[in-house]
Amino acid sequence: MSKQEKILAVKGMNDILPADAPLWELFENTAESILKSYGYQKIVTPILEETGLFARAIGAVTDIVEKEMYSFTDSMNGDLLTLRPEGTAGVVRAVLEHNLVYDGPKRLWYKGPMFRHERPQRGRYRQFFQFGAEAVGFAGPDIDAEMIMLCRRMWDDLGLDEVRLELNSIGNAEERLRHRADLIAHFEANIDTLDAEAKRRLHTNPLRILDTKNPAMQELVNNAPKLLDYLEAESLAHFEGVKRILDHNNVQYTVNPRLVRGIDYYNRTVFEWVTDKLGAQGTICAGGRYDPLIEMFGGKATPGVGFAMGIERIIELMKSGGEMATPNQCDVYMVHQGEAAQMQAFVLAERIRDAGLDVVLHCATPTGAGSFKSQMKKADGSGAAFAVIIGEDEMANATAAVKPMREMGAEQAVVPFDDVVDYLVDQITGGGGGHDHGDHTHCTHH
Repeated sequence: MSKQEKILAVKGMNDILPADAPLWELFENTAESILKSYGYQKIVTPILEETGLFARAIGAVTDIVEKEMYSFTDSMNGDLLTLRPEGTAGVVRAVLEHNLVYDGPKRLWYKGPMFRHERPQRGRYRQFFQFGAEAVGFAGPDIDAEMIMLCRRMWDDLGLDEVRLELNSIGNAEERLRHRADLIAHFEANIDTLDAEAKRRLHTNPLRILDTKNPAMQELVNNAPKLLDYLEAESLAHFEGVKRILDHNNVQYTVNPRLVRGIDYYNRTVFEWVTDKLGAQGTICAGGRYDPLIEMFGGKATPGVGFAMGIERIIELMKSGGEMATPNQCDVYMVHQGEAAQMQAFVLAERIRDAGLDVVLHCATPTGAGSFKSQMKKADGSGAAFAVIIGEDEMANATAAVKPMREMGAEQAVVPFDDVVDYLVDQITGGGGGHDHGDHTHCTHH
């Protein structure tokens, strides 16, 4: 029989391996706890949506819709479907479909995989994970500021201190139209300086030209008309309201007039949290106000604001901030030799789990059950606080040997089977040499 060729992951689709799982859990647990503390509720939407949802919300002439979406025709009924490229459109569709704001505004959060056919690079994949929040039905600058402060609390709790806030207002549609006309005129007057991508975007999405990284275009972009100069009283008052709350709460920010959005539904406040530690792709969280979106979907005019953060990029930033200690796979590792000892190990392991501790019971590999020495090596590698050892002598005396694994020179104890659970609970949760139960994501960021 010929050897089968190894199957690899699809290009741009990334595996999250067990070694990184503690960091992911730390981020997710921190984020969910903070969202809950601000009154946000979880919402889960499908990965697949009708293609028209994103074309209507994001804009047909954006890079996402034109080049990056994974879209296909359902072979069963001919429906045009798309793997979601972002989370806001699906959440707002659900809000409208289920009339979630009938009894007042809603604070919602979500997490999950998104899909874009982009060039894979550090912290950026074709299947990537986002954590986001949407506040629907709130009109004032206060909710914008609250979301920004929520993010700041998240960076503080994760120990990410090299993150900065950039802020801008893109006004309303009428203000952007006037700015757009002058922007196009400015670029047309300097057409020879534009690169091919800028020329392609000139009449479809000229705001995106302001995002260019082309050094030859920086002076031209810097001298371009600034959208802030086109804002009228209402938009300016909203923006000043956001800044006033942030100033009062000592939130540091930079007003960046080049900070725009390539998606049609954004208006007024836009913000990004950025870092210099991840190379060119330095944005780890982006958000803004999208008051027109629900009306674009056929609902009554309802204001909204939200943000989304790329989890992979945040994990990269967490890794760069310090080394993780060896994660604890368990509190207790069960070592046993012989069939009778194995049976007793199963019984004790279940009792210890009943008490709320995590237990890994040694099981046989293709090379056999393993000697005491090899099993103890596995116990050490598991990060367990204690090894519980049962062999022929222990079975004869109805006792287990309980060995501390994390204390140099700590002595092994002989404990009757009936007392093992109480002994371990006292040692691990009572400060007698173990670690606090549940602290399985040790990290040096705090």
